[in-house]
Parts: sequence; C-alpha cells; structure tokens
Amino acid sequence: MTVSNFNDGWRVGPNVSVFTEITGGATSAIEVTLPHDAMLALPRHAGAASGPSSGYFEGGAVSYRKEFDAPAEWADRVVELEFQGVYRDAMVYLNGILVGQRPNGYSPFRVRLDAALRHGETNRLRVDARAHRDSRWYSGLGIYRDVILHDLPVTHIVPDGIRVTTPDVDADRAVVEIAVEVANAGRSASTRELRARIVDASGIEVAAGETPVTTRPGETATARLRLYVRAPELWSVPSPVLYRATVELSDDDDVQDESIVPFGIRTLQLDPQHGLRINGVVTKLRGACIHHDNGVLGAVSVPEAEERRIRILKGAGFNAIRSSHNTASPALLDACDRLGMLVIDEAFDMWTEGKQPFDYSLSFTEWWERDIEAMVRKAINHPSVIVYSIGNEILDAGKPLGAAIGRDLAEAVRRSDPTRFLTNGVSGLVATLSDLLPEIQRELKEVPGGINDAQGEGRKIMDRFGHSDSVTEATAESHAVVDIAGHNYATWRYESEIERFPNRVVVGTETNPKDIADNWAAVTRLPSVIGDFTWTGWDYLGEAGLGGVSYPEAGGRWDADRYPALLAYCGDIDITGHRRPASYFREIVFGLRSEPYLAVHAPRPHGREPVMLDWGWTDSAAHWSWPLAPGTLMTVDVYSDADEVELVHNGASIGRLPAGPAHGFLARFTVAYEPGRLDSVNRRGGEAAEVTTLRSPGAAARLRAEVEAPHVAAATREYEYVSIEVIDQDGLVVPFDDRLVRARVAGELELTGLGSARPSTEESYRGTSCTTFQGRAQAVVRRVAGGRGELSFEADGLPTVRVVV
Repeated sequence: MTVSNFNDGWRVGPNVSVFTEITGGATSAIEVTLPHDAMLALPRHAGAASGPSSGYFEGGAVSYRKEFDAPAEWADRVVELEFQGVYRDAMVYLNGILVGQRPNGYSPFRVRLDAALRHGETNRLRVDARAHRDSRWYSGLGIYRDVILHDLPVTHIVPDGIRVTTPDVDADRAVVEIAVEVANAGRSASTRELRARIVDASGIEVAAGETPVTTRPGETATARLRLYVRAPELWSVPSPVLYRATVELSDDDDVQDESIVPFGIRTLQLDPQHGLRINGVVTKLRGACIHHDNGVLGAVSVPEAEERRIRILKGAGFNAIRSSHNTASPALLDACDRLGMLVIDEAFDMWTEGKQPFDYSLSFTEWWERDIEAMVRKAINHPSVIVYSIGNEILDAGKPLGAAIGRDLAEAVRRSDPTRFLTNGVSGLVATLSDLLPEIQRELKEVPGGINDAQGEGRKIMDRFGHSDSVTEATAESHAVVDIAGHNYATWRYESEIERFPNRVVVGTETNPKDIADNWAAVTRLPSVIGDFTWTGWDYLGEAGLGGVSYPEAGGRWDADRYPALLAYCGDIDITGHRRPASYFREIVFGLRSEPYLAVHAPRPHGREPVMLDWGWTDSAAHWSWPLAPGTLMTVDVYSDADEVELVHNGASIGRLPAGPAHGFLARFTVAYEPGRLDSVNRRGGEAAEVTTLRSPGAAARLRAEVEAPHVAAATREYEYVSIEVIDQDGLVVPFDDRLVRARVAGELELTGLGSARPSTEESYRGTSCTTFQGRAQAVVRRVAGGRGELSFEADGLPTVRVVV
C-alpha cells in the first residue's frame, strides 16, 4: 500500500453552474493547501441567516479542484481517496463523473477512483461542499481535514480495515486479536501470506504471527491472528504506553501491502458499585466538552493544533474530553492516545427531528448506519476512546419510537465494537419538549424575554418541567438502551434516581461551569457517577455571546445587540490556549492545585448589575491593572482549598475570610483600587502557606513575540504557533493598552491565522493585522515544504519585533 498526502495543489472558489463558468460569471478561485476552512473568508454581518449560531458568518457553497497525473501502472492497481472530513454534503467528481458523496460533515469516507481514472493522462478532481443553516455552532466549510491517496495492489489490506483488540489482559500477558480485512479486486482467487508483528514503545518486537488467507474474486475477507504480549505495559492517562502492529500481505515472500497501526493495551470495567475502572483502577472523569474548531484556524484540523489543545487541557487538570457534538478527527484521537486523554466520541446532534432548517436530520434515516460504522472504524484502534455517544440532546429521545431509534444505533455500535461502552447525552427537557411545548408556551407568555430571560421566572418554569416525573418516565427507555446514562444539566438526578434505577451508571455529559464545586462533590461521593463534562473546556467559534457577561439597563435583555460577537466565550481556556479564571477554580476543586488564585472582577458600568446565562463565569481577570481612579471599589475573588485566605494590598492586610470546600472554594473581598501589588495567602492551621501575587505593570514598552516550544516531531511538523504580547519594560503583560498589531512574513512561511481571544470583533483571522485582547494575540504559520522564515510584528508607538521560525 502506498499512502500519500493529497493536500497540495488545490484551488477553491464559489460553486457555480457550468453555464455560469461558460459565460465567465464565476469568481476566480484561489490556490490553497488542505486542510482548509473556506468559511473564514465569507462575510459576517448582523443579518446573517444563521445569526449567532454560526458567529454571524454567511453560509455558502464552494468547489475545490485539483489536477493530477495518473500513471499508466495504475491500470493494474486500486486507487482510493480518503477524506477525513468535508463540511458538508460533499460531492466528489472525477473527470466530470460522480464517484462519491457524503452528507455528514464529520464522517471520514473513502472514494474509489478506478472507474473514472484516465491512466497516463491528467485527471480533474472536483469536490463540492456547502454550509447553510445546518449547524447550531460554527461548522466551517470545505475540506477541513486531511485528504489521503491510497495506491493499492489488486489484493490488498483495506484502508482502515485492521482492528486490534485486547480482550484478555493480566499482569503476565495480554491477548492481542488482530482482525484484518483483505480485499480481492481481481477476477481470480488469490492466496496471500498475512504476517503481523508487534513492537513496543522502544521498537523491540514482542509478538509475531502469520496465516495464509485466500480470497475469492470480488470478495473482502477477514483474517484473524491471535498474538500474546508477555508482561504488557498498560495504556493509561498517567502512562499512555503505545505499541505498534505492523501487518504485511505477501506473495512468495514479496511484500505487496503493508499497514502500521498504533494501539494500546488496557482494560475497561463498569458497574454501579465501582463506577468506571481502567486497568482495575477506579477513574473519575474530569471532563471537558469541546467543539471541533481550532480558534484562529477555524475548523481546520492539523496535528499541531490538536496536540497543542489536548496538552493544554491536560495541563489544566482535565483527563477526558467529549467530542461535542460530532465524531472526533483522527488527528485529535492520535493526540489523545499519545498524551493520555480519555475520549467520549460522539456521533450526532440530531436524529430525525432537526434543530436547524437544513441540518443532518434530512439525511439521517438513509445515512446513519454508514456514519456509525465510519465512527467506529476510525476510533477502534485508539485506546483513548473509552465511550461512544450516540447523540446529544436528541429531540426524539423522549418518545418510545425515538428510544427505538436509539436502540438501533446502540446495537449497530455494539456489532462493530463490543469492547467499549455507550452513552447518550440526554436533556430531559429537550427530549420531551415537543410534547410539553404547548403547556410551556402558555406559562412563558407572561415572562419578559421568555426562554431567553437569564434571570426571570422563565428559567424557573423550564426547570420545573425538566424536574417532573413525566420527564423521568419519558427518558427511561433511552437511558436503558445504553451502558451509561448521560445527563445534560441534571445533576440533581444523580442522587434522586439511584433508588429508582439502582443498576444505572451515570455521567454528567454536559454541565454548567459555575456548578463544578457541587457537581464534583456528587461525582466523588456517588460511586455510580463516573464524571463531569463542563460546557466547555475550550472556547469556540459560534453560539456567539453564550458565556458573555453584559450590563443591560434595567429590564434589558442579556443578548441584545450581540453582533459582532464571534465567540461563545464560555470556555475554561480561550481560543488561543490561555487559561481563564474558571480553569483555575476547577483545578482547585479537582484537588490538583494548592496555590490560591486571584480573580479581579471588572468594574460595573454606572452601577449596573452583571447579567449572564448559566454558561457564563464572572467577568473577572487575573491582573491588577485597570483604567480606574484610585479608590474605586473593586471585587476580588480568591479561589482556594485552604480553610482561610488572607488578602494583602501593597503590604497592608485587607483581612481574612474562610474558603475551602465548606465555603465553595471562594473568598470574596472588596478592595479600594490602587496600582501596586496584590497578594493572596493561603492559611492552613492558622499558618501562612501558599501565596499568589498580582503586580501592576507599567506603561507599554514593547511587543514580545515567541515561537511556542514544538511538541510534534520536526520531521512532520508543518504549523508553528507564535504568541504575541504587549509588555512593559520589566516584561509584565499590559492588559489595558491593547494595540493593533500588524504581521509580516518572509521566507518559506504562510500566515494561516492571526487573532486574539476577543469575544466580539469584526476582524478576520485571515487578515494581516489584529487587535490584542487583554494584552495578547496569536499567530499561526505554516512552514512551506518544511522551510524557514521570519515573522515580524509592529504596533504604533512600539518597536518592531522579529522572530525566526
């Protein structure tokens, strides 16, 4: 098997009819290297049809085109293209002939090219995609994941056709079962020798085996080998040990096809008495829901971005992610395997009842089985994947026939992979909304702002319906068809339903960040509750303003005039990878941080009260630098697990307050603002312990630009991240003197993303300038052909800074 990257040499432009092309009405296409997100180049405006869901981006339809030569020897080969993700309704044409399609924007799929290839000639490939009012968040548009060319012999190992499982593991040995799909595309029977060998992380062979395999013409057969690894090293979160299985297909010792599959050896157990056990160890999931976009790169998935994101999430205390609400990219799962991050891989956000006018529900009944199979085939060799989720807040889930659909999905997953567990992120209210809607609407008519009112009676009414016994009964069957009951925003159900459903194992598939102290107390107290997944671990594009804090006039709505909001701004970590206050609070609640954390609330404009939805955090930041008159009263939060904390301002004690679990890990002080130094001191047993300090910076003196330390091997690394900061003469970040930063690239570099974590902006991540946010911005560059180059950044009034990549 020859596997080659097929990402270079593409052009993309609007998808127009052939008649428009003939008359010259098509807009000229631009050259791009895949993966590519075409939506970032589309206009944003307040009247965009998808509104805040898409971040106010207009939808669109695009065509990607590529010309390539097909060698004459391909006439005796099998040639396939693997698309790891095209958003969405992909239509693939070769030389004007339709050779494949995929409605789902997240499913990987393969397209066989043989029938339409012109051997010894130049071939023309076209891939159409579109996005328009089909997603509840920013989807991106186009070929946003890798494309891979498979050049295969007539009798070959099917790409993604190797499954490695470890059904029986103890300290002495691990049974490794390798199932290999062998396809015969010829006209006669074929017998080949199938060999497999396993090497450990050091490259030492630890097991090997072989078997002949005969295939009939036109048949795909499954050959199996059962190997034994002595004294196995187990894959786990703290020690993500990986093995590699090399599988060869030979004819008279001539290796005709070969494939290498990384895998891990680990065991999974689940029951209400112990919860989840990995390798026999009880494991609570410190979980983060994440969307698929990568900040200033848009929806583009590349190894450098995915590995960086998982590394930062794990450093912030998370040990699990939920790929909400779509199946994860291969690059993301590779990163989770290497770094030791557990995964709930999720299939769908809707089944037969749609949430947007043109979403996947239009294709679900015809395509769900193929998409479920694709999810499992992609994930099965990844030890990081421990749970599959068949859906999120599914509108069908509260009806008997909807539960029957869930059973169909669950059984389809189990047929493909019986080694992992299943869940379904159920919102009891959403699942029964269509039945309850008339009654809810009658009560909400009298509520100002209705369902969107963040503080009024509307929330109480919705909660009352969600807590009803009728909802419990309506969702019981949907929970029963999976192994783990997934509850979205229903922590109260954990304990209240234990007696009623004693055999249930539960996970908080989606929870509000502000509830983590109570949620985690329930997770650690109740054996049958295996974890909590916050919305969200990493901020994302779309659902604009969801976590924002506003200060409306009396009676005003929280969401008035949201444009040009772009980000949800509800993540523990912002889109550039910078940790926000909620992240440190969570780390303290998890018991992973002993130092206190200082979070200073933004001053309230004109005395107005802050208003936010349940996904918001306080409007606070970890700095002591504000454009305020001295003496202005400020609210300062100290997050701490200590019994007591003391706040010291410019050497004078402001006072001591209780903190720790009994007080919600929070002490709140009022301080008269004066620049200088702010110290928070943990006091344990009456004695001073850990200290965290904030210092006021001086005036902005220069820019600091640094290439982040690489974590992907240089031989394969294409993308580099560069942090940009406005700093004073001592190197402290200046958060309230944001500057417009202009970027220039020289050499073999391409600027692929530039922006900040500013939640509301009209600046483009595809531009060459951006305004810092709280003193910070980020650039991402692609090294063309692995080359070198220089980046320079300039801002008015500050010296130009240069960095070499």
